[in-house]
Amino acid sequence: MCFYSCYAFDLDGTLYRGNEVVPGAAETVAALQGRGARILYVTNNSGLTKGDYVEKLGRLGFSASEDQIVTSGQAGADVCRLRGYQKVFLVGEPGLVATFRANGLEVVNAGEDGSVRPSDSSADVVVSGICREALSYRLLDSAMQVAIQTQNYIACNGDLTYPIEGGKFSPGSGSIVAAIEACSGVKPFVAGKPNPTILTSAFDRLGIDAADTLMVGDRMDTDIACGRAAGCDTLLVLSGVAHEPVGGQWCLESVRGLL
Repeated sequence: MCFYSCYAFDLDGTLYRGNEVVPGAAETVAALQGRGARILYVTNNSGLTKGDYVEKLGRLGFSASEDQIVTSGQAGADVCRLRGYQKVFLVGEPGLVATFRANGLEVVNAGEDGSVRPSDSSADVVVSGICREALSYRLLDSAMQVAIQTQNYIACNGDLTYPIEGGKFSPGSGSIVAAIEACSGVKPFVAGKPNPTILTSAFDRLGIDAADTLMVGDRMDTDIACGRAAGCDTLLVLSGVAHEPVGGQWCLESVRGLL
C-alpha cells in the first residue's frame, strides 16, 4: 500500500476497544508520524471533549493534540451554529454539554456539572449523542416534545453499537436516535460520519489534501462511506465492527498491517 501525507483514523474499533488498545496500533501511528504523515483522529463518539480525547489517547500510547481531534460532538455544534440554533435540548453526556457550551450554545436542560435532565424549557432544536448515565423515559419524553414542536433534530451520529473490551459491543447513540425518531416522527440530520463534512471541514481548517488522505475505520456504513464521500482513499480494518472483507474495498486485519 502506498504512503499518504495524511491518515484519518477512526477510534473505537480501529485504534482501541474501550480501554484496550488494538495490538500494534500505537506503534503504527507513531511510525507513520515518524515518516512525516499527518494524523487525524476522527470519532463518532460524542461523549468526550477534544481535550478528553487527547488525555485518553495519550494514556493509551498515542501522541495527539486537540487540532488532530475531530468529533461528532463538534460537528453537531457546528451544524447548530450554521443553522442559527442557540437554545439546545441535549440528550448526551457532560463532555458533549461542554463542547456545546464552548461553542457559545445554551444547553437548556443541563446543570452546572454538565449533567442533562428532563425539562420543559423552550429550545430551538434537539441534539442527541451517546448518553449512558442520564438516559431515562422522562428525558426521552422531553426530547420528543421538543422535536415535535420544533421539527428540528440533529444526531451526532447513528452508530447502533460500538466495540468495547473483550470483543463485546455496547449500545451506541444510534439506539437513542432510533427511539427519538420513532416517537417523534422527526427524521434527524446526522452531523457525524458518514456525513463527509466532518472530514472536509477539518481538511479545510488544516490545509489537508483529501486526495492524499487515507481514511481508516472498522465500519463500511460510517467510516468508509464518509471517507469516500470526502474524496479520500479508504481502508477497512477487521478489528471492530466489520469481521469479513468486502469486495472492492481495501481491507486489513488491523492497522498494524499498514507498516
